[in-house]
Amino acid sequence: MSNPESLSRVVVFGLGGTIAMTPTGSGGVAPSLTAEQLVAAVPGLNDAGVKLDVVQFRQIPGASLNFADIAALHEAVAAELPHAAGVVVTQGTDTIEETSYLLDLLHDRPEPMVVTGAMRNPSMAGADGPANLLAAVQVAASPQARKLGCVVVFADEIHAARRVRKTHTTRCAAFESPNGGPLGWVSEGHVHLANRLSFRTFLPAPPTDDVRVALVPTALGDDGTVLDAVADHVDGIVVAAVGAGHVPAHLAPRLGAIAEHKPVILASRTCGGTVLAETYGFPGSERDLLARGLISAGFLDPVKARLLLHTLICNQADRDTIASAFAVASGHADPALWPWAVQMSGADNA
Repeated sequence: MSNPESLSRVVVFGLGGTIAMTPTGSGGVAPSLTAEQLVAAVPGLNDAGVKLDVVQFRQIPGASLNFADIAALHEAVAAELPHAAGVVVTQGTDTIEETSYLLDLLHDRPEPMVVTGAMRNPSMAGADGPANLLAAVQVAASPQARKLGCVVVFADEIHAARRVRKTHTTRCAAFESPNGGPLGWVSEGHVHLANRLSFRTFLPAPPTDDVRVALVPTALGDDGTVLDAVADHVDGIVVAAVGAGHVPAHLAPRLGAIAEHKPVILASRTCGGTVLAETYGFPGSERDLLARGLISAGFLDPVKARLLLHTLICNQADRDTIASAFAVASGHADPALWPWAVQMSGADNA
């Protein structure tokens, strides 16, 4: 029998979500199971060689989480990490691709932070929560996962937070990484890495709910009604452009005028590949929009570009700093150009 004092310590934070949902009296399911109950229901967890501590942090659906919740979660996690091998966060899958990226931007330690959840609630046949939670704990406890930042573990795959997307409404393998694929996987309780990110980015101040960044989609026949409705009421805009970074020609002057006063980020709604820089030259093309002052999101998809811009504004970044940060985070500039020093807390223990 293992000595409890020699076991790796992992802290599980429960936020609610499908993984914790049970049927309600009025129909449907809602979060009700505590983190302790989730951990107790995982077969094989007692044999994982891990000492678990559990924190019931929130009990809400993923769609109801906000910036204040994630900032508070990061603070609570930061207090535990100096005394743990890693942490696991269980939450609703609706916003995992967003919360994990926010946590990754704030996570400045080598210990792994692992986010997971479930696509099938515990009352359904083939509920995937227990398997996902077991794999997440195994990743959080693994020395192999150190310095990966925040990752998402789902269906035994390990995804980088800045790459991962939820790509299906119901299937258990709903999470994919279009730009680069998963970092690795869990097999027979062991972590296997196929690749690592070449750099990480950190921001010193967490996001707050008093900054507003609009995500404005572009579509066939778009007349600019949505853009005009939000432009004067937000601190920044992310345009989910079509294709490689294109909008209808008549929207280009409006976007350029807005970019003179506040940051406007150009992302692609395809969520795969990068916004181009010099291929197309028609009005409303990426060349036209970048020349008008829009900032490229590069490989970042629109929802992650929104989160990065929001957090940069909360860190008092001016336009030049925002442009530099996006150039690095989007994969198009030397990581040494990141505006904040990249130095991990606790790195001497890595």
